[in-house]
Amino acid sequence: MNVLVMGGSLFNGRSLVHRLVADGHEVTVSNRGRTEADLPGGVGRIVADRTDHDATRAALGGKQFDAVVDMSGYHPEDVELMIEIFTGNVGHYIFVSSTTIYSSGKVGVYDETDPVDRGVDQNEYALHKILAEDILFAAHRDDGFPASVAALSMVLGPHNAIPSREQRMFARMRDGRPILVPGDGSTKGLIGFIEDQSNALSSMLGVEATLGRRFNVTGNDPHDDRRYIEVCAALAGATPELHEIPSQIVDDLWDAKIRVAADQGPRVGLDIRPTDAALERVLPHLSKFQIATLVQRLQPNLHRWDHDTVFGVEALREATGWTPAFTFEQAMEQTYEWWMATPAVNEIHHDFAWEDEILGLL
Repeated sequence: MNVLVMGGSLFNGRSLVHRLVADGHEVTVSNRGRTEADLPGGVGRIVADRTDHDATRAALGGKQFDAVVDMSGYHPEDVELMIEIFTGNVGHYIFVSSTTIYSSGKVGVYDETDPVDRGVDQNEYALHKILAEDILFAAHRDDGFPASVAALSMVLGPHNAIPSREQRMFARMRDGRPILVPGDGSTKGLIGFIEDQSNALSSMLGVEATLGRRFNVTGNDPHDDRRYIEVCAALAGATPELHEIPSQIVDDLWDAKIRVAADQGPRVGLDIRPTDAALERVLPHLSKFQIATLVQRLQPNLHRWDHDTVFGVEALREATGWTPAFTFEQAMEQTYEWWMATPAVNEIHHDFAWEDEILGLL
């Protein structure tokens, strides 16, 4: 198939492009051209800043593709422009959304029928993913636009551009730091592996059963906090000193009733193009986002630290036959090996001063 990837230079997009090429597709990427990209030979490049709609129309207008996978659509106007440009010019359009859209409070596994959260506590990133989905599902229903949605959950793997997740835990283990465990360590999460995710997106291409639907895309091997810590410790050959934070103290940290210094370490390496108003939605939840890096948590503005966030992938398995191939241990092992072999990431300075403040509280 002739496939256009919107984005394609960083983490998720980079991995997808390599997968599509390996699967025999003819691949073109469209992005701003600002990031050095380690892409396979033969991949076409279209330079277009999608925030400049006229330039994007000029670059993409009239071109036809069997499929478009939109990795860099963050706002409703992004997909409105794609519908305008590709109506009649694409066989399948896959929009990459996120499981951060789902409402909190579910007991058990989240599936695609669960409600999304459009409330005041939702952040702009997820809210705009929801609004983009609304537009696409309406275009499919009313005009037959061939759209599908892939809702990715937290993902780990080589080339991750978010250093505050698994890379922060690797650094703790390497440096022999004490490890802080929220509560008793029993809270469950689910993280997908980058290769599984790319295989899933590739499996959706051209599959009619996916049209007009959203599919969760993640792993199928949930972990609790203790398993997360134990796996990282085993990879690093470390025997860390664990310190459980009593639930009441985690609650107070989460709600900023107890305050610690702001993290001065590295920031997210992904540009999700937030609007000027985005910070207003995040400000009330800043303390939660920081505490959520002790053992990484999904969407802490909605899902409290002791709420499980596990997502089912059975719908995509039924539609395409795809299933995750990697266990949590296997995913972590490959990610750790890349981290150890890449000084540019393993030498990043993480700010642990505020964790030491919590240790002082204990």
